[in-house]
Formats: sequence, structure tokens, C-alpha cells
Amino acid sequence: MIELCLLGTGGMMPLVNRFLTSLLLKSNGYGLLIDCGEATQIAIKKAKLSTYSIDYILITHYHADHISGIMGLLLSMGNSDRVEPVTIIGPKGLNEVIKSLRIIAPELPFQLKLIELNDEFGKLELKPFEIEFFKLKHKLTCFGYNILLKRLPEFLPEKAKLNNVPLMFWNKLQQGIECIGNKTNIKYTPQMVMGEERKGIKITYLTDTRPCENIITYGKNADLFICEGMYGEAEKIENAKKYLHMTMEEAANIATKTNPKEMWLTHYSPSENNPKIYEKNLQKIYNNLYIVKDGEKKVLKFE
Repeated sequence: MIELCLLGTGGMMPLVNRFLTSLLLKSNGYGLLIDCGEATQIAIKKAKLSTYSIDYILITHYHADHISGIMGLLLSMGNSDRVEPVTIIGPKGLNEVIKSLRIIAPELPFQLKLIELNDEFGKLELKPFEIEFFKLKHKLTCFGYNILLKRLPEFLPEKAKLNNVPLMFWNKLQQGIECIGNKTNIKYTPQMVMGEERKGIKITYLTDTRPCENIITYGKNADLFICEGMYGEAEKIENAKKYLHMTMEEAANIATKTNPKEMWLTHYSPSENNPKIYEKNLQKIYNNLYIVKDGEKKVLKFE
């Protein structure tokens, strides 16, 4: 199960009624935040969530509206008596960026672990999540992220008995650990007690990009696809091309190719006072597409 909250839905600058785009996810006691523009810690408190339990922070790119709030957030976490390490992941240059920002926060009560993404795509294991990152099309190096929560195959005691697997090994085999009998020297594998692979949970998150092939490749069949929709008006397409952003209609067309169970739009231009007015027309392109507001929450469970 994953609990998530889209803390803010704004792009470029925070507004009185709209925080900057960021997403907070929680699963199995771990917290993961994607992007951290200014005032993100206030958005977290407004959503009645805690800064204390954020273990991982993923940064899509180094424009201010996606990272300028990170020191304020880390200070808030420190003031909540957190002492466990915090891991920050982002494109090449992360070490330099965080080092510069830490001039105003040189002392924190917890260790910062930094991971730079130097490849155009790849995977990371961040317990309990698996993270896929893929390069987008923006003015700076910018990554989209897939947040994956895998589900273990079902344990089948009948299969274990049929394969003569001793009861003492069942628990370890369920955890994916191979075992060898002390006296018999027989090797027992998880496949001897487990069923078929089961579908996990996939959340795709991307902002600040033009449509590109990587989105189609990596964004297919998400349970929830959170996508930039900066401009709602069709005549803003030239602005989108100039600044390497995406219109809501382009996002809806991407959904027809990636087929998510549900798509949320975010990262609205400050000029979009009421993005909700575009929802009905966009649903003619992709039915399960929604214009969401700050603080939108959802719980995703295994099928």
C-alpha cells in the first residue's frame, strides 16, 4: 500500500492559494518526497502530515521552484528531532547544489546522503521502493520518476510440501533467501514455495518537459500518472514550446498512449486561475484524467 499527497500544484512561483508542485508518498513506515520548492514544509503541515518521517528526497531538476525549499524543509525536520539519515537524489551537480545551499544550514542533527544520477535512465533501490529515473526534455537536465512498490508472489504451502521443503526453511524462502540443508546439502530456492509474480504498484511523476519518447517508454500502465499541465489554453502552445513545458491537451494525449488507471495534472502556470474549467474537455481525450488541487490525497493498494 502507498499513501500519497500532492502537496502543491503550482509552477514557477507559489501563490496565496497554490503551493509549488511536490509529492509526498509513504509506505511501510518510509517517506519519500519528490521536489521541494519554497514553502514545501508549510504545505506538508497544511496537509496535516509530518516532515519527520521523510527518508528520501528526489529532485527532478535544479530550477528554483523545484529545489529552493529544501534547506527550509531540512531545518524543519531537524527541529522535529529527527536524527536518522536523509537521502537526497538528483541529476548531476547535486553535490555542488546542496553544498552551496548548506551555507545557510551548516549544522543538521542527521546525516545527508547524496546520490547523483549521471546516466540518462536507470534504477535505484530505496527500501521499500524501487525507483526508475528517465531523462526528459527541458532546458536543464530533468528526470521523470517511476515509484514502484513490488509485491511478493503468494506463498504456497502445498507447493512447499510437494517439493519436500522442510518447514524450518519456509520463512526465509518467503523472503527470497535460498537455503541449504545442513545434513542433506540440498539447495532450496524461493521458486519451490512461491507462486507466480503478482502486480505491484506504479506511480509515474514528471514535470517540466516537452512530450518525448522516454515518457511513452517509461510511463506505460501506471496506477497513477502525475503529469505537468502548465497551460490549459490552446493558444499557449507556443509558450509551451519556447519554455519547454507541456499543455494540458498534450498531457491528455500522452495518457492515450501510456494508458494509466488515473492521470492527475499539476504544475499549473500562475496565469491559470481556475484550471478545473478544462477538465471536461480533457476527459473527452482521456476519461480518467483529473485537474487536482493542492493537498489531493489517495491510497493505492495491491490488487
